[in-house]
Amino acid sequence: MKQLSLIMLALFMGCVTFAQTHPYKEKFHFTLGQQDTVGGYTQVIRTGNTIYVSGTVATNITEKDVSYVYKVIEKSLAHFGASLKHVMKETIYTTDIEAMKALNHVRKKAYGGDYPTSTWVQISRLFMPEAKLEIEVVAVLPENK
Repeated sequence: MKQLSLIMLALFMGCVTFAQTHPYKEKFHFTLGQQDTVGGYTQVIRTGNTIYVSGTVATNITEKDVSYVYKVIEKSLAHFGASLKHVMKETIYTTDIEAMKALNHVRKKAYGGDYPTSTWVQISRLFMPEAKLEIEVVAVLPENK
């Protein structure tokens, strides 16, 4: 009986701990105002102090388009009180890595010298067929935000 009580107590404490630490999702959609049902994804999710921004795309790899992508990412982060300085991880998918490398100064300017970890990948095409560039980021807010 004593063992059964201890097991029940352990299970209860495990459930309480899970309920207290299970993350919630707060969503933000910067273009549609609602969740995309065609592609089946959320543009931005915050859970706890972590913000995940889905791939933000450009149809061309020009200075103007790369700058636009970073401005959209900034807008997404700002919704949750964050900025590019809070970005810890960036993944860049492009159909032309040489063109993107030539425009790396735009990326560097957006981060103001405080660069996140970054992975660059050249691919044959993106989900949106006309897209040439897609950048996704993960940001972390300070504990008190």
